[in-house]
Amino acid sequence: MKIYAYGIRDDEKPSLKEWETAHPEVEVAFTQELLTPETAKNAAGADGVVVYQQLPYTRETLQALADQGIHQMSLRNVGIDNIDLKAAKELGFKISNVAAYSPNAIAEHAAIQLARILRRSKELDAKVAKRDLRWAPTIGREVRMQTVGVVGTGRIGRVLIQILQGFGAKIVTYDIFKNPDIDKQGLYVDSLNELYAKSDVISLHVPSVKENIHMINKDSIAKMKDGVVLVNVARGDLVDTDAVVAALDSGKVSGMVMDVYENEIGIFNEDWEGKKFPDARLDDLIDRPNVLVTPHTAFYTTKAVLEMVHQSFDAAVAIANGQETRNLVKF
Repeated sequence: MKIYAYGIRDDEKPSLKEWETAHPEVEVAFTQELLTPETAKNAAGADGVVVYQQLPYTRETLQALADQGIHQMSLRNVGIDNIDLKAAKELGFKISNVAAYSPNAIAEHAAIQLARILRRSKELDAKVAKRDLRWAPTIGREVRMQTVGVVGTGRIGRVLIQILQGFGAKIVTYDIFKNPDIDKQGLYVDSLNELYAKSDVISLHVPSVKENIHMINKDSIAKMKDGVVLVNVARGDLVDTDAVVAALDSGKVSGMVMDVYENEIGIFNEDWEGKKFPDARLDDLIDRPNVLVTPHTAFYTTKAVLEMVHQSFDAAVAIANGQETRNLVKF
């Protein structure tokens, strides 16, 4: 059996080597190049490909793989929003993802960045760098004094709730699928509108599905408390960025944590130093003292990377062998 992997980063190579050593029966080939219609030919003779979400997988890309006799794609990430699923279905593709590589990595990142926003660490760091060691006016807020609205109580949302409860924060949460343990604690509210009205901080932990696109918009922001802090480490398109920019300008939103961005593909994980930055809106957000931007790195820990590599290759082999895998995506 042969598995071909695209976009393998240097930090993934130790985990890949470990997997190869444990699976000598599988021939592994890889490249640092991303999967495109042009690079699809590199996978000729493979039983499946392993990829990472950094480019759109268009009909043309999928057709190029199908032309090589490959109808299986194993993602080293969760999201499938960059895949032309209609084309994938028509071409007979089986697709797997890594749905749970490390919920803690993402939840911890959300909590850390939230605490930094509340304590205004970006502003303080800038002052200290200039040797301005005065306290005022950069006074912070304590996490334990906040009501945090957690939207979505899947694996990541539940871990974040535990972390924030450790700080002493009051939690309210909403999910159309209630978790029994969270329900027993009496943390659920009946609607998003109720969560918006009660929360000092709102953190998003839901998938990018049609119903959730731009759930944070002009109308929903109007229902929130003045000075609300928004946290998005989930998917960029959950947020209408223009609406948030307007709310930051007016002060309705006092701070924003964003690890994801609507138009991040082709911008994140690239070095723009000394080059013309391609997105003026994102450029502005990065410069704001009350906005913390990270380039989709909430997941980026040694544990998460190992799980993403190992689970994706395990799934690729299982699919090629006609076996069941818990990571198969239904679409």
